[in-house]
Amino acid sequence: MIKLVFAAFAPFLLVLFFTRVTYSHVVGTLLTAGLLIASYFAGHMDTIYIAILDVASLAAGFIVARSMKKDKKTST
Repeated sequence: MIKLVFAAFAPFLLVLFFTRVTYSHVVGTLLTAGLLIASYFAGHMDTIYIAILDVASLAAGFIVARSMKKDKKTST
């Protein structure tokens, strides 16, 4: 159960963190996807539900990071 909750929120937060650090939502998403792929090959994804939640959270993080970048760009 804890893996499902972690899979739902961790990629989202990682994309936002990497976006803030690298100033690029694409780079933040690629770094997070790389971490997800590494965890898949390491055997940390037990079920398909965890993988689906990871991808959905990654996509949501990308959308939010992109909108954050657009809002910041229009305010300056």
